[in-house]
Amino acid sequence: MSFNTFGKIFRFTTWGESHGPAIGCIVDGCPPNISIKEQDIQFDLNRRKPGQSKFTSQRKEDDKVQILSGIFEGKTTGTPISLIIYNKDMRSRDYETIKNKFRPGHADFTYLKKYGIRDYRGGGRQSARETASRVAAGAIAKKVLENKIGKKFKVIGAVTQLGILGCDTKKWDDKEIKKNSFFCPDKSIVKLWEKYLLNIRKSGSSCGAIVEVRARGVPVGLGAPIYSKLDMDIASAMMSINAVKGVNIGSGINSAQLNGEQNSDEIFQKGKKIKFNSNNAGGILGGISTGQEIIVSFAVKPTSSILKSRKTIDKFGKNTSISVKGRHDPCVGIRAVPVGEAMLNCVLLDHYLMNKAQCS
Repeated sequence: MSFNTFGKIFRFTTWGESHGPAIGCIVDGCPPNISIKEQDIQFDLNRRKPGQSKFTSQRKEDDKVQILSGIFEGKTTGTPISLIIYNKDMRSRDYETIKNKFRPGHADFTYLKKYGIRDYRGGGRQSARETASRVAAGAIAKKVLENKIGKKFKVIGAVTQLGILGCDTKKWDDKEIKKNSFFCPDKSIVKLWEKYLLNIRKSGSSCGAIVEVRARGVPVGLGAPIYSKLDMDIASAMMSINAVKGVNIGSGINSAQLNGEQNSDEIFQKGKKIKFNSNNAGGILGGISTGQEIIVSFAVKPTSSILKSRKTIDKFGKNTSISVKGRHDPCVGIRAVPVGEAMLNCVLLDHYLMNKAQCS
């Protein structure tokens, strides 16, 4: 399988399968002399790991990360950083009854047709378990950006829509995101979301979500205007996340409904600072960061592994039906929040380093 590496200068390669002995990644291109401890990476992994509430998969993984290389006396050396996370709570027997069947909406069908072999245990390499490695890489990228840009830099994500129920993003509260199981920024909707998702789970089904990630303190000038636009690489990063089916930058697809004067973000000078009256562009113009808050949102489809019976075929081409038992997220979009944050951190660091190389 090719294409397991992401990035240009700051690059990471992930490896491992859902029910294999371990997963992990190798991070290359990290600048030297950045203070990084395992606890820094563990903090973000703890936010992504399963089994933390009744609204996520009940697979129990501590996701404890171990640094194998690239760190000496608490600082990066500039050499590849190797990270490993051991799998502990695999229940491969849950997949025995469906190992020859294709889950509708899942990648089972395409994987087998492309490679001629498929690890059916938890989805193998196609499982969202792989995203733990991305979160680990993103935690390193975040530490570097905080070191280079300073305390003003921050990336924070939230679920802004759960199934058919949206929240009021005008009530966005960073502190509230940390207090509830949904990474929801709007306190007023949380109780309704709890009732809604519990009903979805009890019915044997699942729902999708919209995740929004915001980056603050990003300097002007990141990105290149043609084949390495900042928004292009951000969109690529988010689309690479399991179950993501659409990405918006700023107003995104909704900008088609606006007229010119509504969509344009007016600019004015206030003292020595340049200000914008709005941010429909999502902090990026012509593929280059404006210095405004970067806003990206992405749509996560409903989890394909559901208890409700669906029609399908098996690998022998016979018509059959499938009902997936075991431990699955009723809404995989919830745990996609720290993954989206990680991918944005990786893209921003990659472009920060490219900008320094060309324009410093």
